[in-house]
Amino acid sequence: MDYEMDIEPTGPQVTVREAEPYRVDFKLSSVDLAFANSVRRAMLAEIPTIAIDLVEVEINTSVLPDEFLAHRLGLIPLNSKNCDQDVEYTRDCECEDRCARCSVTLSLHARCTGDEVMSVHARDLVVSGERANEWVGNPVITDPQGLGPLICKLRSGQELKMTCIAKKGIAKEHAKWAPTAAIGFEYDPHNNLRHVDYWYEEDPAKEWPISANAAWEHAAPPDQPFDYDAEPNNFYFDVESIGNLEPDMIIQQGITVLQRKLASVISALSGSGEGDHGGMMGVEEDDMMGVRSPDAYEPPEGIDGGFTAYANGNASAWGASAATPYGATPYGGGGGYGF
Repeated sequence: MDYEMDIEPTGPQVTVREAEPYRVDFKLSSVDLAFANSVRRAMLAEIPTIAIDLVEVEINTSVLPDEFLAHRLGLIPLNSKNCDQDVEYTRDCECEDRCARCSVTLSLHARCTGDEVMSVHARDLVVSGERANEWVGNPVITDPQGLGPLICKLRSGQELKMTCIAKKGIAKEHAKWAPTAAIGFEYDPHNNLRHVDYWYEEDPAKEWPISANAAWEHAAPPDQPFDYDAEPNNFYFDVESIGNLEPDMIIQQGITVLQRKLASVISALSGSGEGDHGGMMGVEEDDMMGVRSPDAYEPPEGIDGGFTAYANGNASAWGASAATPYGATPYGGGGGYGF
């Protein structure tokens, strides 16, 4: 029997070109630019990971101030395997302060007793107490020496003793929760669509050199008429993980984040959601504004605000010609910061 076979691709096509423990290079085709860029942005800023968010300093006799050390500790990558499912956001947890479901506790105690300078590295961070799973919160150590990032250096007699609380968050809130060091993104390496012609100083050929991705496509003949309706459909990604998540998990979770956002939009447009957040029915607060900080903002008493004191189009604290310590204000009903 003869069967008709469709040899044209039906749907997104992925070609993995290189795969390493902390990096993957792939080609995504049969999609449009908006979708490809949405996946890239989701991977960059909206994948939940674990990072140190609170540092309780007990002893610090080093030359570095507490705030400096807290910043360095926050940027140390921590293993975030399965944290999207196993770990709760602090604001969603039922505990009063923190617990094993929404946080990971790490302790750091180092004292230099010799005459030589002592280096304190990420490997000196020790996970204490219970946690959501056996991986989450472990410092990511990838260097051959097995030390991890440098935290500080101590001279004789100097000491560090502190407790670090790691929480779940996303990079949209702070870069310390970023799962990727960088994401390479390119399309149309031969400039067949002439997109780079809009931005150059003197010579676009020199300022926009042809990359290695050009070997995967054909350049348009010089005498071929320009197609003003042409659109890019091949996109080249180079995803580099910092070690807290594997590259394939970063891509999968990026697609999951995008699916949830699209589902919220569909729910809002169809009117199937419950409640109304400023005219956006069915959209959860997290989907509308991105994941907020572990300690969500609570407006003061008497101010009807959503995420800020000026949200939802309500009058500000001094709006609608309210009487202030300086007299009536000239600002009207919605204020300058309406939702």
